Amino acid sequence: MNEFDEIRPYEEGEMKQAFEELLADRQFSTLLKGFVPWLPKSVRNGLLRLAFTGVKTPLDFQLRFMKPIVWYFVRKYSDGLTFDDSQLSTLHSPLSTQRFTFVSNHRDIVLDSAFLDVLLNKHGYPTTVEIGIGDNLLIYPWIKRLVRMNKAFTVRRGLTAHEMMKSSLLMSRYIHYAVTQKKENIWIAQREGRAKDSDDRTQESVLKMLAMGAETDEHSPLTSHLSPLNIVPLTISYEYDPCDYLKAQEFQQKRDNPTFKKSKQDDLDNMKTGIFGYKGRIHYHCGTPINQWLDELKEFPKNEFFKAVALRMDKEIHSHYQLYPCNYIALDMLEKTDHSQNYTPADVQRFEDYLAGQLAKIKIPNKDEAFLRERILTMYANPLRNYLAAHE
Repeated sequence: MNEFDEIRPYEEGEMKQAFEELLADRQFSTLLKGFVPWLPKSVRNGLLRLAFTGVKTPLDFQLRFMKPIVWYFVRKYSDGLTFDDSQLSTLHSPLSTQRFTFVSNHRDIVLDSAFLDVLLNKHGYPTTVEIGIGDNLLIYPWIKRLVRMNKAFTVRRGLTAHEMMKSSLLMSRYIHYAVTQKKENIWIAQREGRAKDSDDRTQESVLKMLAMGAETDEHSPLTSHLSPLNIVPLTISYEYDPCDYLKAQEFQQKRDNPTFKKSKQDDLDNMKTGIFGYKGRIHYHCGTPINQWLDELKEFPKNEFFKAVALRMDKEIHSHYQLYPCNYIALDMLEKTDHSQNYTPADVQRFEDYLAGQLAKIKIPNKDEAFLRERILTMYANPLRNYLAAHE
């Protein structure tokens, strides 16, 4: 395990000390005070220690602390969370013995994996997922400590090419170790960062990274580098993306200033908005595990293999979007098409009101309303575009 100490989640024997360090952190204490300002610090910490009794592993921590919080967010900030894992239930091996690497499109920095955790738990899977989280988001010690208690491993960002190669190999080796030996599920996004226009495409570099850590020799087929991970393409569909106006704002900022880069505060604002913003309906759909078709590609040369896998995974992800009236309305607004059989005049009015409300939140110099509106419409139209192309 020493090889992975720099990036791995906490192990069983480390949880109690990590919890005490979390309670002693001044910034974390200030955060807690904001939730229950009437309770003295000693009482808050005492109640948390009592609640922590019996928590020995990151999975215990998730089920004791995070699960009720995530379901609270579902109830308060969405119109429901649904799950279709029928593609997994057709596997020959019982799900109790299977571990998966879920590779999904990416909508929310925090909640994409958190929602998957509670869905897997609700549907009887033996464990949740470990997730990769970029160190650019771990801007305070308490955040890093909390996510490591919550089954997160660290993805290093902003490296040189040489450092990136070493970091990718280490992360890949850890993912293989977690799935095959620790018997953990993994969640990872199909690309680095979110697709801000919702045109979800699997990056070949992500698949190459996943393949790097396989314990195979150089003469083994490329399929054997991916097959131990039991990769499942996973489609995440949000009816409304609470960060859509922030993404549109960033599009204009980069258009007007090509050197623009988000600050750490911008990242925190995105995290906060994603968690506490309204999402409408949310649906998770597991596609066909790639091991069911991977051998069809085993004769492909290396320079074509990963591209072929990525394209096949994209088709799986695109074909299982849950589409909502806003997706059809957005495409019709942009392209003057007619999908009106999929929505009502009331749906149109609701979406127009929603758009106006989101655009009003954008406060930047030289605000380009028409450009910003087009960017948000594109975010809602692209899942439908890709869905239609996948079903042609």
